[in-house]
Amino acid sequence: MLIHSRFKEYSVDFINSFEKVEELAKDKTTYFVVDNVVYNLYRQQLPNFDNDRLYLLHAVEANKTIDTVLSICEKMTEMVSKRNTHLVSIGGGITQDITGFVATNLYRGIKWTFFPTTLLAACDSCIGGKSSLNYKGFKNLLGSFYPPDAIYILPNVFKTLSTKDYCSGLGEVVKFNIIAGDNGLGKIEQTIDCLLNHDYKVLSEFIVSSLKFKKKFVEEDEFDKGIRILLNFAHTFGHAFEVVSNYEIPHGSAVALGMITANDISVQRGFIGTAYAKRIENVCEKILSNIALKKEWFELDNIVTAIKKDKKQTDNMIKAVLINSNHKLGVYGDIKATEIQKGLEHLLQVF
Repeated sequence: MLIHSRFKEYSVDFINSFEKVEELAKDKTTYFVVDNVVYNLYRQQLPNFDNDRLYLLHAVEANKTIDTVLSICEKMTEMVSKRNTHLVSIGGGITQDITGFVATNLYRGIKWTFFPTTLLAACDSCIGGKSSLNYKGFKNLLGSFYPPDAIYILPNVFKTLSTKDYCSGLGEVVKFNIIAGDNGLGKIEQTIDCLLNHDYKVLSEFIVSSLKFKKKFVEEDEFDKGIRILLNFAHTFGHAFEVVSNYEIPHGSAVALGMITANDISVQRGFIGTAYAKRIENVCEKILSNIALKKEWFELDNIVTAIKKDKKQTDNMIKAVLINSNHKLGVYGDIKATEIQKGLEHLLQVF
């Protein structure tokens, strides 16, 4: 699959082994940033990296900061190669965000290859070019656009994901199908049990369909100024849930919770019926069965504060993407605190 960007054209390919990593490691201009969990899991399959060309990253939200970026930059500037340095990152979305930020800023932009090792990164964030850092305790306030030159997806690594991380990835898969409308919802209803049972043939088909769906949006609106904002369905609330839980709720699971909340507001406004919202809710419940929620996370004031710190907000009004009366998506800039309160109350009743 080829993605067209104003920066460059880049590819997404599926591979069956780490042979490509070994090939890249032979080039002395390459520098590797690898999630330390992935490194330990697959140490026997990965090449013997030169110590001065390897950065093992503790890939947690607390480290998705400018300090980590600068630490990597400091190591990379010690290499003889400069603007011809090739950054290779292996890990999930946090690894992608950090290394993408490095790649776009170091020497004003260097070659970058990404191996997504989580379902969340493979089905969604690996394309589109966004790199975001957390700042002052709030999610993704710093960021840039700069896609990798190549993306290699290795589905076999998803077998070692924890149930929590695997189901988090399914959150974005579900979101893309909900965005696709009635047909997409019907498809995910029919196959969600197969996905939860780790049917990797079905999973690979959904990864491809999710990326193809997103490709249309990012090629038309690469810098998120127009239609691409619709992909943020459920994220207004999802990002807030991540922040108030101190990231105990992983991103894809927070998006699933955000869908339930957003849909309750759509029901309140008469955009959709309770039956349609319930169908989506039933699917989301299946991928959220491993998440333990704490009532204190969902205090209205804390949620609203987190939402207003989100980079997608443009003024004091709260903006969110909702399903409208045609089962399509629309952007609404007049979300009221009372509507959010009712949405949170509904969410807590479900869980």
